[in-house]
Amino acid sequence: MCGCGGAAAGLNLAGLSNRSFAHEKTAYFCLYATPEAAVVTRGQMRQATRPARAAHPAAAEGREECDAFLRSTAALRLETGAAQLGARLHPQILYRDGQGLGDGPGAVLEDLRQQAMTLPDRTCQTEDLLISGSARLGWLGAQRLVVTGHHRGAGLWGAPTGRALRFREMRETYAKAGRITDIWSVRDTGAICAQIGVDPQTVARRIAGAPLGGSAPFRPEQDVPGAYTGDGNDSQWGLGYADLLSRAMQGEGGVFEAQYDPACQLDLPGGATDHGADAAARFWSGLRAAIPTGQFKIHHRIGEDGPLMPPRAALRWSLRGTHAGWGLFGAPSGADLFVMGFAQAEFGAQGLRREWVLFDTLAIWRQIVAHQGA
Repeated sequence: MCGCGGAAAGLNLAGLSNRSFAHEKTAYFCLYATPEAAVVTRGQMRQATRPARAAHPAAAEGREECDAFLRSTAALRLETGAAQLGARLHPQILYRDGQGLGDGPGAVLEDLRQQAMTLPDRTCQTEDLLISGSARLGWLGAQRLVVTGHHRGAGLWGAPTGRALRFREMRETYAKAGRITDIWSVRDTGAICAQIGVDPQTVARRIAGAPLGGSAPFRPEQDVPGAYTGDGNDSQWGLGYADLLSRAMQGEGGVFEAQYDPACQLDLPGGATDHGADAAARFWSGLRAAIPTGQFKIHHRIGEDGPLMPPRAALRWSLRGTHAGWGLFGAPSGADLFVMGFAQAEFGAQGLRREWVLFDTLAIWRQIVAHQGA
């Protein structure tokens, strides 16, 4: 899909954007010209332009069809669309989500069945979708979904409460020739727990105490190679966002003040919403503090700068290491944790203006509880 490796090492103001800003706040932290360039700091912004680059005809061909395909697939309901969904899934599809690894169409359909049991009136709509690839190579879509429904059925979350739920899912889906072969997905289980009135630790202990202990949360040692092996596209927005988060997770706290809009909105795990660069620093540093020696890795990135939309980027990342610090997950447990995460961002004249971050909180607590022996 893309010949690029990891995120480039920094930024260069040479040949930036078809827009021009004189703001001192860094608005183009993610615009790359050479991998050797240094990070732009506040006070270094200057006006610059580059010619708008038209999409390559081969890359654009089929993109609208892919967009419609992925949006309609996410919206399918089990009771009316099971056959249609089954026809869109490759016989050897790999389905990776926070709660484990599944293979074959049956794994995807079973997950949808479990959701339909718990939320009989479940709806799922696409909030945003970024796409990379081509008709020849296949398409990878990074999707942000909003799920609604009423908790009227028993299941993973215990006895029905009747409460109205609204939460996000974020996923990456690879499809070629109308068949889906790979899915990576996380659901905001923290938001579900908060709205139902239970804590993730309690649910994790209940799963651990079940007769079979439940399927194991997803970890890289479970994974097997799939049809998709790309790492995204070469958009400067995706490269730059990957660089920003990588630097932040290396402890460069100054990137938040330098690169985030002072009034940015943050949508975070657990259904939380916050605002401002300081809030972004608290969240990401809290994640890092919980796993202080962990390895943060960007697995996939997409950037887009299209008509009628602000520049955007989407990342799939992971953090793995020992739960050795106080942070987002309570007291240190010593557990070896793996966090599969997604992040998306929009950019404006004052920098990063909106950010959505998601991981499966329940999957993390299940790892902690398993380490503690329930």
